[in-house]
Amino acid sequence: MLENTSSLRNFFVYKCLFALTFWNHVSLSVENKLLTPVPNNFPEDGSDQKIKSLQLLYTNRHQSKSSFGWVVIQNTTESLSLSEITNDNVKKLVALLSNFKQGSGLQNLTLTNMSVDWSALMEIFQTVWQSSIEYFNVNRVTQLSNIEKYTFNYSGTSMKALTVKKIRITDLYFTQNDLYRIFADMNIADMTIAESEMIHMLCPSSVSPFRHLNFLKNDLTDLLFQKCDNLIKLETLILQWNKFESLLKVSFMTSRMKSLKYLDMSNNLLHHDGADVQCRWAVSLTELDLSSNQLADAVFECLPANIKKLNLQNNQISSVPKGMADLKSLEELNLASNRLADLPGCSGFTSLQFLNTEMNSILIPSADFFQSCPRVRELQAGHNPFKCSCELQDFIHLERQSGGKLFGWPSAYVCEYPEGLRGTELKDFHLSELACNTTLLLVTALLLTLVLVAVVAFLCIYLDVPWYVRMTWQWTQTKRRAWHNQPREQETVLQFHAFISYSERDALWVKNELIPNLERGEGCVQLCQHERNFIPGKSIVENIINCIEKSYKSIFVLSPNFVQSEWCHYELYFAHHKLFSENSNSLILILLEPIPPYVIPARYHKLKALMAKRTYLEWPKERSKRALFWANLRAAININLPPGDENRCGETD
Repeated sequence: MLENTSSLRNFFVYKCLFALTFWNHVSLSVENKLLTPVPNNFPEDGSDQKIKSLQLLYTNRHQSKSSFGWVVIQNTTESLSLSEITNDNVKKLVALLSNFKQGSGLQNLTLTNMSVDWSALMEIFQTVWQSSIEYFNVNRVTQLSNIEKYTFNYSGTSMKALTVKKIRITDLYFTQNDLYRIFADMNIADMTIAESEMIHMLCPSSVSPFRHLNFLKNDLTDLLFQKCDNLIKLETLILQWNKFESLLKVSFMTSRMKSLKYLDMSNNLLHHDGADVQCRWAVSLTELDLSSNQLADAVFECLPANIKKLNLQNNQISSVPKGMADLKSLEELNLASNRLADLPGCSGFTSLQFLNTEMNSILIPSADFFQSCPRVRELQAGHNPFKCSCELQDFIHLERQSGGKLFGWPSAYVCEYPEGLRGTELKDFHLSELACNTTLLLVTALLLTLVLVAVVAFLCIYLDVPWYVRMTWQWTQTKRRAWHNQPREQETVLQFHAFISYSERDALWVKNELIPNLERGEGCVQLCQHERNFIPGKSIVENIINCIEKSYKSIFVLSPNFVQSEWCHYELYFAHHKLFSENSNSLILILLEPIPPYVIPARYHKLKALMAKRTYLEWPKERSKRALFWANLRAAININLPPGDENRCGETD
């Protein structure tokens, strides 16, 4: 089937070429180019079908065409595309286009890469205007000669739409009206002049049939169409990528366009700082694109009242001020790529159905958004730097209740902060109820604090911590007073070999056994005993500390009576404190009678520790072993006092 179609196509082409070369009377000759009809999609049965396009091909020979041949072509052609148009072949092109009178089949014409004079360009436009062409496209035009006034005949045209792109004007000095008036007064519905560095356009001389105007990528400014009353039929106006600055003047420009529905002002330099003069927009305007400008929060006081679709993407909006905008008809609002810190409410947008807040600075979106915006069917809030915290939990719960209203969930909703959760999708982020419920957390913390206080109080009572604190304070105060009272160069001098600590119930053993054997036996040992060495007038605690400080050793006579004595406990505490503060081995423990562990009070934990870790001398019941006991005790004391103190051995008060 493909072979039959191809054969049929080739046959038709050759037949046309033969018909064109057969006729010797020439109606048009195109030098170095051959106008060749190319059929599209011939039916398999060989039936006739109109040729859809014409292409201008290069050849090295002249080709003549008969008037009969042109009649055939113009009746069977809908589209024609020509390129490389210069001053040399303009007359031939005009002659060619003159054959396509109104009523012929040619409807679409595209001219590309034109380099012609202004008069030649106008002649081509005028010829097209009087032909059957409805859609005229011109791409890449270079105008070579001076622009002059041209009287253009717009009457009797079939034209509907003109598209001109990339016009380069080489004439720098010309009257603007001579250029812009030609285009401003065109009696067509659709006109596009794009990418041409156009700086101005005139208001039409009379009521214009323009319905769609597209001036994309030019250099138009706020002066465009100011106070223009002849664009009352205009419905679409595209001014994207120009140099407009004042949103207020743009509103004034549209105020007289009674039929305007869509306005594209994106990628300009628009700003609005608020003004005493109120903006005036076309009442009919329902769709407005203000994306990629320099608009801030004040833009909401200069918006069309009946707008339905509003694009404010990529501006400098940080919030939507409450009470500033009352857009009851607004259905779609795009605020992506701004500086929003939270989702806007809908107090001024009661009909809002679609909202886009992607790529803003929203850390924690408001969880009550859908309550304030009950008509919203889709919210695009992804690609924000979400802070995954307790507050965000409410927004995550909101998504589960919204019924799929969050567009892009879950891939577009990812934690940015804290750093440890970066990259985690919000659907995978969870915190316990205790961590997020402030009241519950406070109650729990209070209970734990109370429990901790109770435990600490119990331990303090059980270990007698207040007693130790009191003793430490007394010891510190005594040391401080002693330091202030004595000369700075004088140091504490050891006066005794040992201080004896014992219970009054064990005093008989101390006086009858311990003191006589140490002080009167072989090797004089000077002992400090509270009954004879405490200084009257000083407190008991101060006397205990002084005696311990002036004694090389401290002897503790341990028995069940010892652990029941409060003062013995004091003496043990201060002696133990000296042991650690001076890093000395000054304690000597004598176990007079065995002490069952259960007898020792809990607060005597230091005594328990000493008896568990240190070696103590046990008083033997057998007399034969007592000589060894005294020898070991003397060896444990083993210290020489400063000269002058030995003669006090054996003295009693």
